[in-house]
Amino acid sequence: MSFFQNTSPVRTRTRTLFWLGAILSLIGLGCERNSPTSPPPAVQPAVVKRDSHSQMVSLLADKARLFARVHPILGDGKVRALRDKLAARRSEPWSLELLELHSQLGHAELEQGHAARAIELFEAVLNGLRHLGQQRTLPTALETEARYNLGIAHMRRGETINCCQRNSPASCLLPIGADGVHVQPEHSQRAIVQFMRVLELTKPDTPLHYKARWLLNVMHMTVGTYPKGVPATLRIAPEVFASDETFPRFPNIAQSLGIDAFDLLGGAVADDFDGDGDLDLVTSTYDLTGSLRFYRNEQNGTFTDRTEAANLKGIVGGFNLMQADYDNDGDLDLLVLRGAWMGRIPQLPNSLLQNDGRGRFTDVTFAAGLGTVHYPTQTAAWADYDLDGDLDVFIGNEKLDRTKNAPCQLFQNQGGGIFVDVAQRAGVINDGFTKGVTWGDFDGDRWPDLYVSNLGSDNRLYRNNGDGTFTDIAPAAGVTGPAKSFPVWFWDFNNDGALDLYVSSYNWNDGNLAAVVASRLGHPTKLDGARLYKGDGRGKFRDVARAQNLTHLTLPMGVNFGDLDNDGFLDFYLGTGYPEYEALMPNVMYRNKRGHGFADVTTAGGFGHLQKGHGVVFADLDHDGDQDVFAQMGGFLPGDKFYNALFENPGFENSWIAIQLVGTRSNRSAIGARIHIAITEDGQSRSIYRHVNSGGSFGANPLRQTIGLGTAKRIDRLEIFWPTTGKTQTFPNLAANRFIRITEGRDELTPIELKPFRLKGSAKK
Repeated sequence: MSFFQNTSPVRTRTRTLFWLGAILSLIGLGCERNSPTSPPPAVQPAVVKRDSHSQMVSLLADKARLFARVHPILGDGKVRALRDKLAARRSEPWSLELLELHSQLGHAELEQGHAARAIELFEAVLNGLRHLGQQRTLPTALETEARYNLGIAHMRRGETINCCQRNSPASCLLPIGADGVHVQPEHSQRAIVQFMRVLELTKPDTPLHYKARWLLNVMHMTVGTYPKGVPATLRIAPEVFASDETFPRFPNIAQSLGIDAFDLLGGAVADDFDGDGDLDLVTSTYDLTGSLRFYRNEQNGTFTDRTEAANLKGIVGGFNLMQADYDNDGDLDLLVLRGAWMGRIPQLPNSLLQNDGRGRFTDVTFAAGLGTVHYPTQTAAWADYDLDGDLDVFIGNEKLDRTKNAPCQLFQNQGGGIFVDVAQRAGVINDGFTKGVTWGDFDGDRWPDLYVSNLGSDNRLYRNNGDGTFTDIAPAAGVTGPAKSFPVWFWDFNNDGALDLYVSSYNWNDGNLAAVVASRLGHPTKLDGARLYKGDGRGKFRDVARAQNLTHLTLPMGVNFGDLDNDGFLDFYLGTGYPEYEALMPNVMYRNKRGHGFADVTTAGGFGHLQKGHGVVFADLDHDGDQDVFAQMGGFLPGDKFYNALFENPGFENSWIAIQLVGTRSNRSAIGARIHIAITEDGQSRSIYRHVNSGGSFGANPLRQTIGLGTAKRIDRLEIFWPTTGKTQTFPNLAANRFIRITEGRDELTPIELKPFRLKGSAKK
């Protein structure tokens, strides 16, 4: 293996993260004294010396200052150290060791967003190789890797100048059309030269060849010379990018609405946080200098940034977000998750933000007992697992170092705003690199069960025993795979009343872009694909992914599902990618063909964004009964920020119903309740099922359920099942196309008066 391969950004970063984490834990920089494998003790409010909110803001500010110096990715310590090291060796003659140092610094500069400096360094590497090549024979792989690195640096420089500094709704949408062509094409043109040379030096069907071929075609798109400008033997046919079927275009109008924050990766939630009935947006960014953002829906087609009024200044660094009314007071609170992919380094706390009912939040993490031990995470899920009427939360944690995983945590709600971690007693410690979690009653016994997605080990299906403990039945149920997975969710994709399970595949370390390209070209790969486990409602599952046309490798991170066309069947969106800049692959939208397969409608619908996809939300933001799609963009590296997107639904003329459930004996959010709708469509009776939650495991849909009814004009029967009590409420003969509220135990439903409005920038008439 060449030294350039040994110093690739992935391997260098991973090695640095683990070693720096070990060093920090030894010297005590920001680390806890608790044993990393011991369950955290409960914290009583009396031990908190100052208010929890101020404590959190202060702690996060301290971490931001620390990370600016020592964090290998967010900080500039690595790049400064490499600059000093290279400066001390400037007078030395060229050697392989000096070339390696140039390459390491080039990668570090590129990670920090200094593409121009990286270009100079990678060009110096090529010059050094030419010089050394005059003295002795060098492996071709050295030149190949150096040219690929230079091509990536030019590509990223071109993105920065054209897509970031001159962003438009068409920027980075695959296939790139006229509106997305670069105004300043020189860096794409230089990248084309380098990728062409890489392709000349590599054999077809090798990973680097696949990657360079894909990026060559994308670069030609950015300068307007695709497809004819690409040599025929290297051209990726336009049919490869085509959707499986026709589908209306969903324009990106985030820029017009002012909700297109330019951020690193993060989470997103849409819900009514200020109690006025319309859906607001909250987003986060992994960047520790960036606060959560609160966008208030003004009910007139605009959003207002109310971050400061929401008391979110200083609440920074969120990897993922999700909402729930944890204290049953009638408003939605927020959980912020932090530290993913960082091992021991961050020791970053999560945040529990209590809502005052008007959209103003107070961090109560420490007072609530959630801040005693800080493990790296970006995934959690709310459920009333003990059916006592309040919400508990499971937090899936990651690796601490190469040999030790952090324990997962199950925080049982004690009432009065206090949580206690009972994971060990419940038997759900997991001991894996947890990347996704989801709750669902897969066997229909009322008790919420738990699925845990692990990266690099068997996944878990924890059956709720109903006595506070769980049993892992994943091997017996046949749902342990894929071996490397990330997002996950329970849903009923075919409306048979039984919960099914989608488990993503995330083989980015082994296959990355090369495998994605091979998959798109129809070439075989040895990597695991996603699983779609069809449930029978009694605890058994069968993988039907291939039968449902889910065969392409996609590498998703942010995900969610919803009903785009209001036909009553759930579609889903995958926000794809991995940390490196080379990961220019489209986010993917799948349309559900009424339970008989999924159609890729990515490019037809305008969803194929090439930037990294994270928090995904399906939400009816304009009260017109159809769901728009919000996507939080941006990458992991400091130089990989991008603009968030909102894809507006053009409408499909199908009927719908929006249902807000309010628990009384059950949890107020009604998470875990089941909805059954019986309709008559075109003379045929059929059923639609929903289970109340916020959707996928990265991004949060509203808890108010917007449900498509197809061509039915009325609902024959609506049933609400409340697991806490085991009782069902039934409402016959309801009109469609309206918002309603149903309160547990009340015989009459309540209309919600919400008028549709036109979003600013909308193309709708």
